[in-house]
Amino acid sequence: MPTDNRCGVLLDVDGTLVDTTYLHTVSWWEALCQADHRVPMALIHRSIGMGSDKLLDHLLSPERDRGDDGKLRDAHDSFFGEYWDRLTPLPGAADLLRACAARGLRVVLATSAAEHEVAALRAALDADDAIDTVTSSADAQESKPAPDILVAALEQSGLTAERVVFVGDSVWDVAAAGKLNIPCIGLTCGGTSRGELAGAGAAAVYDDPAALLDGLADSAIAALV
Repeated sequence: MPTDNRCGVLLDVDGTLVDTTYLHTVSWWEALCQADHRVPMALIHRSIGMGSDKLLDHLLSPERDRGDDGKLRDAHDSFFGEYWDRLTPLPGAADLLRACAARGLRVVLATSAAEHEVAALRAALDADDAIDTVTSSADAQESKPAPDILVAALEQSGLTAERVVFVGDSVWDVAAAGKLNIPCIGLTCGGTSRGELAGAGAAAVYDDPAALLDGLADSAIAALV
């Protein structure tokens, strides 16, 4: 899509719009336990938002034998897949997307979820009428905190870094946006504290999509138009 003067909002999905952070935590814990890796859930939770490669480096050491990484990813996907029919949007998620679209903004789901997971997440959101563009893990060579998925989201939507705001729920989201000088609004609904998100460089922090929607008129999103 050619670049024009439109502005837009890029949004992470897992933990930001759909309540999946702890489901991913449990799924990784189950997968790791299955392979005899005993990793506390609190450490796993703090890694959610990274891509699986970096998450496993973070939890198991980058010097490990990576021969079983594929099995670990497959096991996580299998455990997480059991929750698909029960995925729940976070408060105000669909309304926030529609409010942004109503302002004339392009709404871009900048997710690094696998394509088969993206379909389940979109079904849970039930807001396709407001969504302009959606990415997936296939669009990024390197996962967050690298900015690849945001670069892909910009390219696919025809937007530029100077005319967007990113909304995410993890310090990895904030870090990725910072590498492109994109303001990042942090949401605590993924389980990361206000202090951590602000300390990582979030431009503002809200509890969840509903709280951001309530404060939309005074937010960095409103300043785009």
